[in-house]
Amino acid sequence: MFDLATLDTRLGPSDDVKRRDGVIAKAGPSRWRSPEFIAYYIIHLIALPIMFKGAYDASNPPNPNYELIKKDLEPGWIFGRKVDNTDHQYSGFRNNLPYLAAVIVAQQLLKKLFKLFSNDSRFFDVGFAFVFLIVAHGISTVKILAIIIANYLIGSKISNSNAGTIATWIFGIAILFANEKALGYPFTKYCPPLAFLDDYAGLMPRWDVTFNFSMLRMVSFNVDRYRAVDGTTEQWPLDTKGEIDLSKSKTGEGEKSTSLTASDISERSRIDISHSPSTYSMYNYLLYMLYSPLFMAGPIMTFNDFIFQHKKGPLASLSFKRVSVYALRLVFCIFVMETLLHYCYVVAVSQEKAWDGDSAFQISMIGFFNLNIIWLKLLIPWRLFRLWSMVDGIDPPENMVRCMDNNFSALSFWRAWHRSFNRWIIRYVYGPIGGSSRPVLNSLIVFSFVAIWHDIQLRLLVWGWMVVFFIIPELTATFIFKRPQFTSKWWFRHLCAVGAALNIWMMMIANLVGFCVGLDGMGDMLRQMFGTRDGIIYCISASCALFVGSQVMFEVRESEKRRGINIRC
Repeated sequence: MFDLATLDTRLGPSDDVKRRDGVIAKAGPSRWRSPEFIAYYIIHLIALPIMFKGAYDASNPPNPNYELIKKDLEPGWIFGRKVDNTDHQYSGFRNNLPYLAAVIVAQQLLKKLFKLFSNDSRFFDVGFAFVFLIVAHGISTVKILAIIIANYLIGSKISNSNAGTIATWIFGIAILFANEKALGYPFTKYCPPLAFLDDYAGLMPRWDVTFNFSMLRMVSFNVDRYRAVDGTTEQWPLDTKGEIDLSKSKTGEGEKSTSLTASDISERSRIDISHSPSTYSMYNYLLYMLYSPLFMAGPIMTFNDFIFQHKKGPLASLSFKRVSVYALRLVFCIFVMETLLHYCYVVAVSQEKAWDGDSAFQISMIGFFNLNIIWLKLLIPWRLFRLWSMVDGIDPPENMVRCMDNNFSALSFWRAWHRSFNRWIIRYVYGPIGGSSRPVLNSLIVFSFVAIWHDIQLRLLVWGWMVVFFIIPELTATFIFKRPQFTSKWWFRHLCAVGAALNIWMMMIANLVGFCVGLDGMGDMLRQMFGTRDGIIYCISASCALFVGSQVMFEVRESEKRRGINIRC
């Protein structure tokens, strides 16, 4: 149920025996039953209930601040309690979840009916995508199509790959800024004679809010196309009908095989190997750009991987058992979210800044549980849309591969949080600008883009720069202490845990600024936490608890290495 490979088969042990054995050889002995870890278990058993109680006490009667948030709460369904439905992003998803589930079921039934008459499901997928778009965004479908067709024309009309790639990026980023400023280009403002059309904006008038994901696909298609047309990358061999011929493909050992299936092809090959130039057609472009299960929120797939799976899939990873267990895990996550929203009203507290008079511990728990809810509010839609895609026969990468509380490294955190976006960044941004050759400068460029991509706001730019600033100590410490004369010492693991505890504090601060309370709210929190003697004592105690938690996180990863798994986060 909670195995990494259950989340995504890409996260299991490598199929390469040599690589898998190399990972196992580097793993340390198990410490799970050592006296040290038994002490850690006891600390966890004491600390976790106290943490939950801290968030509960800060947001429920008899706390006087409850009167400030009471008006924001709605009737719930768990034991007559109220529910904190004040997060506008998640409340929209939560309230419409039954309708979205009905759409998924209807789409699958209609597709099975279509397949009785045709083996080519592309026509159905494009047709359903148009219906889905019109219902969701109404007349704004025309605006969406205009933008993505303009991007296609850039890629097809500019023959020079360097110029075309630059033009694609300029156009994509310009669209992000234009969408933010124009708020969806309402006809009332930009074409008054057609103002009446604004009344037909669909169920989700703010189409521009989710268009950021389309911008990523626009870049992926054009860049993948340029690499195919230039001939700088390997291309799939074709049969006489122009289809991919896996019998002419090479296995991992470089030998041709007549028994290869789509499931035998590694994800790296699906991403890196280009298709024939004719595959990068307008029809396949629309199929990729508008694919309903992934249109709203991803996960992000490269065009090369998507079109390969559409042509040659489904993969073996999409077995009925695996998809069913994945669905059960999603239901479990929804139940956890509902429990938090019914018992810990920390989102309402953060919006009202209703923490006057609370202890430093309670204030920190307001921030901590807010981060967990932010993690869950992203995880649940991403996993639902990924589940829809998996049921439909396409296996995109998992976005959230670690629990938010199972992170101690600022660098590794971004490999685990929105993983598909992180991999897109590496392929289309970080790698092309030089990668690790200039880690600080390139990280600054990357996180500035990430902040702009999320939302063009000062607090998110500050968040991006804070992340880079907090990465510098980790890079420095890694450079200094990665040598064998340090790593072989008994105290090295404990030194790493001290650094991890500091990292966790910094990551919490950066993410609270970017996604929760902003700069002013964070400053208020920190003043109340560090401005008193009790607050300082609490912060020292909390740091000791984070030290213990980090030791457990280390051992979780060591236990994975003992099974040949190393996902580097």
